[in-house]
Amino acid sequence: MQAVILAAGKGSRLGIVTQNRSKAMLPVLGKPIVARVMDSLSANGIFEFILVVNPDDERIVNYFSRESNLAGKVRFIVQPQSSGSADALRWAREHIPGDFILSACDNIVSPSQVGKMLTEWRAAVGLDGILSLIPLEPGRGGNSAIVELDGAWVKRIVEKPPLNQVFSNIASLPLYCFTPRILDLLDQVSLSSRGEFELPDAIQLLIAENHRVRGVFLDRRLTLTDQADLLAINLHFFSEESHLIKSEAKNVGLNTRLVSPIYIERETFIGDHCLIGPNVFIESGCRIGDYCEIKNAVLLTGATLPTGAELCDRVAWE
Repeated sequence: MQAVILAAGKGSRLGIVTQNRSKAMLPVLGKPIVARVMDSLSANGIFEFILVVNPDDERIVNYFSRESNLAGKVRFIVQPQSSGSADALRWAREHIPGDFILSACDNIVSPSQVGKMLTEWRAAVGLDGILSLIPLEPGRGGNSAIVELDGAWVKRIVEKPPLNQVFSNIASLPLYCFTPRILDLLDQVSLSSRGEFELPDAIQLLIAENHRVRGVFLDRRLTLTDQADLLAINLHFFSEESHLIKSEAKNVGLNTRLVSPIYIERETFIGDHCLIGPNVFIESGCRIGDYCEIKNAVLLTGATLPTGAELCDRVAWE
């Protein structure tokens, strides 16, 4: 079974942190978030990947060509301009001969939850799609694809309806299993009011043709939409490695303490008398002055902290 990963978005809501890289390449404890998504899939025996990327994302191509230790084959497909998820899948379809799992690059689901979904898919007969679902709190529907169910079957799906038109408290996550039938419907998807070709519209066409699409509820997911999410995702992975101390720093000053869990990449300079940690990820090329205190924080490449600075519960950048 193939996996198709939609990774062409630039992540405009993340602001300056995606100025020099795509959302897919933002780090989670030393590994791009898209690689974390793919890890959960490869843990379930999926080793053939299609990455749909934007034309300018040399960084993602270099990473999977030279640095990644992912087991499996990665093919890159370019989406010339960001025109929505259905359009992204349309660019990849000629390379998809059979059933496939589709994921966004910014939606991390644990290996066990991916396994739950794949078990449902492999056991089912006559299905053309499975959607991963989560319940929403009241008033939270405006940023998600909303689903109406009839038992376990998906009856209706609408991408990000206005709050006054939200018709259920069930959201579809950007993680799906499909047969190739949906690929034949992509050309019928119209441009949405948001100016994109939306995948939920293709799913609705699939349902309208009496093809069977069901939902599977997952326990949780981690999603990246803003800088607070980037911090929260890194803190989540620290919580799973509470004793981690990994430091490739070029210099750690006198009387500086590193408190686990902590992850420091190469070419980082840390001054004297600092307290670093717990829960601190420092990307390569950062400079930290003397007498700094940092905890529950992410420092992206090139970040500089002056002498005496304190950083807590924040993301810092160049």
